[in-house]
Amino acid sequence: MPNEVIHKDGEDVVVREDTAKAFRGVNWAIISIIAFVVIAGIITVVLFVGGASDGEVKSPAEAGNTANR
Repeated sequence: MPNEVIHKDGEDVVVREDTAKAFRGVNWAIISIIAFVVIAGIITVVLFVGGASDGEVKSPAEAGNTANR
């Protein structure tokens, strides 16, 4: 089996190819989850600020009935 070098705990480690792929997969999964949480948080903050921009926080029912007034 071919070997690959990964960087772990501040040093280079020679591991098998399948172990290196698993290591990189876990790193990408963690990065993807963190990015998803950050993006969801930013969207939530933007929606709350946009919803309260007129100075009055409304319930969803009241916000939906603004066109009927």
